[in-house]
Formats: sequence, C-alpha cells, structure tokens
Amino acid sequence: MNSRGVNSRGVNGRDRAERRVAVRMTAPSLVLMALVAAVPIGYALWLSLNQYSVRTAGLSRFVGLENYITALSGPHWWAAFGQTFLFAGLSVSLELVLGTAMALLLNLAFKGRALLRTVVLLPYAVVTVVSAITWQTMFAPNLGLVTNVLSTLGLPGGDVVWLGEHGYAMAVIVLADVWKTTPFAALLILAGLQVISAETYEAAELDGATKWQAFVHITLPLLRPAIVLAAIFRTMDALRVFDLPFVLTRGANGTESMSMLAYTQLRENRLVGEGSALSILTFLTVMAVSVVYIRFAGGNIREVAKEEQ
Repeated sequence: MNSRGVNSRGVNGRDRAERRVAVRMTAPSLVLMALVAAVPIGYALWLSLNQYSVRTAGLSRFVGLENYITALSGPHWWAAFGQTFLFAGLSVSLELVLGTAMALLLNLAFKGRALLRTVVLLPYAVVTVVSAITWQTMFAPNLGLVTNVLSTLGLPGGDVVWLGEHGYAMAVIVLADVWKTTPFAALLILAGLQVISAETYEAAELDGATKWQAFVHITLPLLRPAIVLAAIFRTMDALRVFDLPFVLTRGANGTESMSMLAYTQLRENRLVGEGSALSILTFLTVMAVSVVYIRFAGGNIREVAKEEQ
C-alpha cells in the first residue's frame, strides 16, 4: 500500500512538473495568439457600440447596444442567419458522406493509389475564388457546360438560370463548396482509417462477419473521432462562408450569408457601427456552435479514446 502510494505521488509529481514545463513553453505563443485575436475583436466590439459617419465629420457618437437591437429586430440578419445554417447543414452533411466514401477508397491497396490520392486532393488546393468563377461559368445560361449538357439530354434544369433563382443558386453554392472541401474531410477520415489495425478486421472475419457488418460495427465506431473532428472543422468554416456567395451571386436571390451581410453594411453601405455589430454577431454565432460541438462531440471523442485504451 505504501509503495503504491509513493509511486502514485511520484507519478502525479512528474505529471505536474511536465504540465508546468508545457505551460512555460507554450505561454509566449499563446499570449501572442491571444493578442492577435483579441485586438481586432476588441476594436470591432468598440466600433459596434458607436455610430459612425464616413461622409460627415462630427456625427460619430456612442449608441451602446442600439446597433445590435437594430440588427436583431430587422429581417436581414435572420434571413442571412437561416441561409448560412442551411448552407452549412447541406454542405457539411454531403462532405462527410462523400469524404468517408473517398477515404475508404483511398485506403484500399491498389496500383496507382498514390497518384489517385494526389489527384483527389487537387480541388482543395484551388483558390476558392477561382473555384467559384469556374462553377459560375459552368452554370451560365446557354453557355455553361452543365446547362448545355442538360439541354442536350432533355433533362430538367437545362433552360433554368441557375444563379437567378434561390433554390438553384443555393444548390450551385453547395456543390462548389462540396467539390472543393470534400478532400479535406477525406484526408482527416483517411488518417483515422489508417489507425485501425488489420488484426481487428481479421478477427471479425474469423468470427464470420461480412464486409458490411465489419464496416458498421468496426469501421464506423472507430472512425467516429475522425468524423467528428472533420465535422467540427468544416462546420466552423461553413458558418463563416463569404467568398462563394460573394463571387457566385453577390448575395442575391436569398443567398446572402452572415459574413456577406456584415461586409455589405460595413464596406458598401459605409455603416461602420452596424457592420461591426453584424460581425460581432457572426463571431458569437460561430463561437456558440463551437462550444456546443466541443461540449458534446468532444466528450464523445474522449470516451472513445478511453475505450480504445
């Protein structure tokens, strides 16, 4: 009993010493990162509490929460809020399903696998604006590749102005995002697949499990941490979407995101206070979703890690 108590205290003492060393080594970079993030956020918060005029001097004044009340009581913020979450839900769901399928394919042993992995990851390397312009051209009326193919085959959508109607425009934005960022989700899930040992599948095969049963009862449960991690990263990114709707539709036809609305008020309408308030609301929304993810999904990851140990 005494020896175990001494060993336990020794281990705890080493753990505390390692934590202190880790804190000292990471503290400078953490402080720098906090300052880099806190300064612009703090300045935006201050701007959101004031009313500014870039045209007439002397009209700037402190208004407190008036800009937030104006934003939350009007229809524009809630419309952008709903469209952003619609976009995030559709795109992230498709990316996780396709990313999982892509990762399973890339994990197979076959000739040319390295080349296929490189080709699959190419869309993620394309600049988002370039990707958006490409998709805009593909769905251009009468000239685009997609519209011409649909018209030739007599399929629905051939005579539709895709970026001129809400449902079609949102579909193009979602497709453009899925095409570009599915490789990122696939890369994270592929890393999770490569951690699963071959012996696990061999044992399941000896027990008479089919390929589908092995996938449902072994692959998916062990992939849960990787899938959750991919969902967290992609959801946070999708809720901040700006470039795709900006290039494809300029926010027209009900495709304006929260970030686009803040940009429009701040840069185009020159409403500095209102635009800053919208930026802070966007930041708070993304942060709230992050907290929910970390609170629930993070706990699941820790439980899976304990089970594997």
